[in-house]
Amino acid sequence: MSVLSISKAIREGLHEEMIRDENVIVLGEDMAIMGSVFGITQGFLEEFGEWRVIDTPISEAGFTGIAVGAAMRGLRPVVEWMYNDFITCCLDPVMNQAAKLRYMTGGQITIPVVFRAPMGAGRRNAGQHSQCLEALFTHIPGLKVVCPSTAKDAKGLIKSSIRDNDPVVFLEHKLLYAKKEEVPDEKDFLIPLGQADIKKAGTDVTIITWSRQVYFALDASKELEKLGINVEILDLRTLVPLDFEAIKTSVSKTHNVVIVEEGVKRGGIGAEISAKITEELFDELDSPAYRVAGLNIVSPFSPALEDEGFPQVKDIIDAVRRLLNK
Repeated sequence: MSVLSISKAIREGLHEEMIRDENVIVLGEDMAIMGSVFGITQGFLEEFGEWRVIDTPISEAGFTGIAVGAAMRGLRPVVEWMYNDFITCCLDPVMNQAAKLRYMTGGQITIPVVFRAPMGAGRRNAGQHSQCLEALFTHIPGLKVVCPSTAKDAKGLIKSSIRDNDPVVFLEHKLLYAKKEEVPDEKDFLIPLGQADIKKAGTDVTIITWSRQVYFALDASKELEKLGINVEILDLRTLVPLDFEAIKTSVSKTHNVVIVEEGVKRGGIGAEISAKITEELFDELDSPAYRVAGLNIVSPFSPALEDEGFPQVKDIIDAVRRLLNK
């Protein structure tokens, strides 16, 4: 076991896969000489060469399309969008090509491409560099969507994503890159896509969440314990495929559920999960599923305003207390 930050864990997982499979390549803006904006590919150019570590022009549509084509020809590209907000520049090759071509060719080709992207608010990057757009990706059939919250999860999931034969969107919260924990050293350490994880066991209410909000939920649970409320925290880890069996098991135990997401509330993943719980687990609920999510606003530049725009610990505490009438 080694103690790694999330950024180092992603780097280690990617590095191991590039050694394991010469078809794995990385490309994007500042990926080679600079080693990527957040340092994920530092040293890769010297080790693997310019044919496998590729600096691209500032053209997301261009290098995303190149990656999809390369995947069709048998390579396993790992693309880095500098921010997930820039999906707007390259939605066609992702939505209409990568996500659909395996089905439209009757399985004759696969698209084993990973789209990595930092996401999230909290760094005062304003409206065009602070969004959580995972709900957009989950609405596109054919894409898998991964949102790790810990270093161990990040390493196991990036390796599984690279080995997957379908396109995967791998979203990394910018404010989690420095989070550290012990990570297995095994070269074949994998975490299957579609497998949620209980970050804290509890009996009174289930908090379903992912990415940075896992830590907000953990902090909220400590305060709620003082009020005699025992919280279970379920980290989804992957949004597509969704581990609904884990949700079912937890909600059937606690009979109360709060879904927490940083993305905006309108049309969010919380709404989808809430609807599915209501449809399939209605008789297990003591109260309606409750959502805590970002406001339906453009992310402000002002620190004070930005922090009011997405869920804080106090919002989770208030939601749980309101749900349980405590």
